[in-house]
Parts: sequence; C-alpha cells; structure tokens
Amino acid sequence: MSTPTALKIKQPHPTTDWETLIHEQLGPRFAQRARAVDEADRFVAENYADLKAAGLIAAGVPLELGGAGASFAEMSAVVRALARYCGSTALAFAMHTHQVMMSEWRWRIQKAPLEGLLKRVAAERIVLLSSGGSDWLHSSGTAKRVDGGYRINARKVFSSGSPAGDLLLTSAVYEDPEAGPTVLHFGVPMNAPGVRIDPLWRALGMRGTASNDIVLDDVFVADTAIGGKRAQGRWHMLFHIVTLIAIPLIYSTYVGIAEAARELALGQARKRRIDSYQRARVGALDTELAAARLALADMVAAGSSSAPGPETTNRIFIGRSLVARAALGCVEQAMEVCGGAAFYRDLGMERLFRDVQGARYHPLTESVQRDYAGCIALGLDPDTIG
Repeated sequence: MSTPTALKIKQPHPTTDWETLIHEQLGPRFAQRARAVDEADRFVAENYADLKAAGLIAAGVPLELGGAGASFAEMSAVVRALARYCGSTALAFAMHTHQVMMSEWRWRIQKAPLEGLLKRVAAERIVLLSSGGSDWLHSSGTAKRVDGGYRINARKVFSSGSPAGDLLLTSAVYEDPEAGPTVLHFGVPMNAPGVRIDPLWRALGMRGTASNDIVLDDVFVADTAIGGKRAQGRWHMLFHIVTLIAIPLIYSTYVGIAEAARELALGQARKRRIDSYQRARVGALDTELAAARLALADMVAAGSSSAPGPETTNRIFIGRSLVARAALGCVEQAMEVCGGAAFYRDLGMERLFRDVQGARYHPLTESVQRDYAGCIALGLDPDTIG
C-alpha cells in the first residue's frame, strides 16, 4: 500500500470556517476515495492524513492548550459535513473527537487533570481510540492485581480508526475483594507490549472505519494510569458525561449521511418526469430529514449547555432514537425517489443505505432507550435496567 499523501493546507487559524474547508477542499477528495475504500474494506488512511494536515484532529482542543478551540456545536457540524462525503471518515473521526471533547469538558468544568492529554493531541496530533459502546456500563475483560498496578486481558471490539490510533481509552473489570466487581478506566498506548489489532472488520457498512478488535494480552497498567473506578453495571456520572458529549457527535454522522442521500436523490429526480407520486416521495424524504435535523439540534443544544445527569441522558437518548429512525427513513425514501437506479452500486446510494444502518447499533439501542425513558418518567432508578 502506498504512503498516504496528505493534502497541503496552511495551518488553520483558530477562527477557521471548518465546514467551508471540508466542502471546498477535504470533502471532494474524500468522496473520490469513498467507493474504493468501501469495496476494498480498507481504512480511510489517506483521509486521516488530510484531517491531520488540516488541523482537525486537534480542532476541539482549547486555544490555551494549543488547539483551535472549536466548540462542541462546531465539531458536530464538522462530523456532519464529513459524512456528506464519506460516512466512514465521519464516524471514525467522531470516535476520536468525542474523546477529545469529553476531555475538554472535564478539564474545563471539573478541573480534571487532563491538560497533558489535550496538549499531546494538539502538539503531536495523536489519535484517540475508544472501545466502543460494546463496553458500556458493564465493561469487558479482566484486571488482575499485581505489584504496582494491574495485568489486563481483554478483547475490545468496534474500535473505530484502529490503524491510526495512538492511545486506547478503555476499561476492564477488577474483582475487588471488598467492593465487588469494579470497572477500572485507563489509557493504553497502542505500541505497548501485549497490544495488538485483530483485523476482523468486514461489515455491512462503515467499512472504511476499520472498527477492528483490539486485543490486550497481559498488558500492564500502572496504578498511576488508572483514571477512574466505578461499580460495574451501574450508572456513574462518567457515563452521563459520555452520553452528553459522545452521542450527539456520533449521530451527527447519520444526519450527514441522510443529507447526502437527499442531495443524490434530488439530482436523480430532476432527470426524470416528476409526477404527484414522485413529489410525495420527495416530500416524505424531506419530512424525515427535517425530523433528524430537529432531533440532532436538540441533542447538540443539550451537549453544549446542559448539566450531565439522568434527565439530560434521557433527553439525549430520546434524540438518539429519533435521529436513527428519521435518518434511516430518509435514506429509504431517497432510494424510492431514485427508483431502480438506487440498486446500482455505481450511483452511491447503496453505500449510503448500508452506512446509515450503523445508526441502529450504538447505545442505547432503541429498546433499552425506551426502558430508560420509562424509568425516568416513572421516577424509577435507571440502574434497574442494567
């Protein structure tokens, strides 16, 4: 494989119009690569090189720590814009970005000691990985107590962007003899002994995310590297913060895909006779897209200004289900507008249809989300749903 050639961009000013940068420079390049990446199950490495050159990897890092100081809403718009050209790039980037923005939030609001990590993202352009929603409240893997720290054994699935990752932010379960099952949170350098990528990512959609398994084989994590501890399977404030920041950014991807589907469908519709049936299909498409946009706007508003907690988590996850439903519906309507042409891979609608299916699988999946919403409405403890 040839070495990716990064787009040559002058280092952006902190007031960079990121969306214009994407639509005028990055996006067209990403769109040209999207089909080949998808068909080859290949990671979007060239796009990541361009994101680094453009300064987007560190865009959300505060100005005083060396970043561009982009706001939460701006980063949501960046993810959404990227998704109009390449869903895989947008989703993988969202997984890095939510770790950056969550660290920024905790540093700014909680005064958490995350200055060093944020400075590294800004100065070194390191890429952060997460172990995905598969861990969620229960986590996975084991932590065994040893002198000075823990030995970790785990398989972390759905680690989007794995080939480009520098630091995995993850967790494992320690059987504490006094407190019981305890989830430990920590970071592991991807070049640490015992860390390897198992390239199993052959999926229906989002094929360019390289959301491979990361295997931790007897990896040593020092006591000083443990960033937090919590009871297994219970809602901890950390997860209310994760919900507040991560879910709106991730679902910005799916609104961007829906917008791409609309643009493609309208282009096809204008080439054909437009009768009342076709007008109704286009109207249904725009109705679904409007619903997705409204739900995402509320999620982003919550992430920008609301305090984390059960009520805000409920608001975010209701929005997550509404965005997923509407984005899926929008792309389905776009296929109807295109007619049989949508069935041909060359058009590109087929890839959008496959990529948007990912909206079904991030936590909380809709059935669990409804249970959570029911708990909140009835004044019950959300921990009862696990």
